[in-house]
Amino acid sequence: MDPFGSYWPPFSDRREAGRILAEAVGREKGLVDPIVLALPRGGVPVGFEVAQGLRAPLDVLVVRKIGAPGEEELALGAVASGGAEYLNAELIAELGLPPGVVDVIREREKAEVERRGHRYRGDLPWPDLRGRSVIVVDDGAATGATALAAIAALRLQSPAEVVVALPVAPRETCDQLRGAADRLVCLRSPELFLAIGMWYRDFGQVADDEVTALLRVAGAPAPVARAVAG
Repeated sequence: MDPFGSYWPPFSDRREAGRILAEAVGREKGLVDPIVLALPRGGVPVGFEVAQGLRAPLDVLVVRKIGAPGEEELALGAVASGGAEYLNAELIAELGLPPGVVDVIREREKAEVERRGHRYRGDLPWPDLRGRSVIVVDDGAATGATALAAIAALRLQSPAEVVVALPVAPRETCDQLRGAADRLVCLRSPELFLAIGMWYRDFGQVADDEVTALLRVAGAPAPVARAVAG
């Protein structure tokens, strides 16, 4: 029960949340050649159901924040799958950080994005997002920092729009994401949030093998299977 008296029962698991979310996204009008980009690992079972419901392709979007030295939660920018990156030049200037310091952090995070992306996708080329409705899916958002970083990075790949789709997020976070994305689809936005896992009966960890298996079922070619061994 939230302070406004609304009650939402927890989702059984991520797959159920994804099926309900797929129905909500499917009611959105005017989606153009949609593609679902799920944030691994927890967002992939949710994104799989959304992609199935929309009959859209599924891929993974690995996002890493470029954190400020000694204050990693303060995002100076982000790097993401497909080579997209952005930097908050005003914040970097405000903090007085030398370019070389930022470059070191950026290259480290780019390497981590490439490592994780290769594990899930092998050497597959990144999809062309130009002119498409890109639907970013996760199993929920607490602060929204990762989703905000994803939006900023995806903007540089010229999609028609960026749609963020979530089963649950706090109201304040939804307000932030609604201002940054072209559309936000969020099933539940409680005032009293606590944690994402509180909104699922089964919130077990998603293994890498499950991620790659879902990508294969969704139609990803064979190189995904080879990436697991690496």
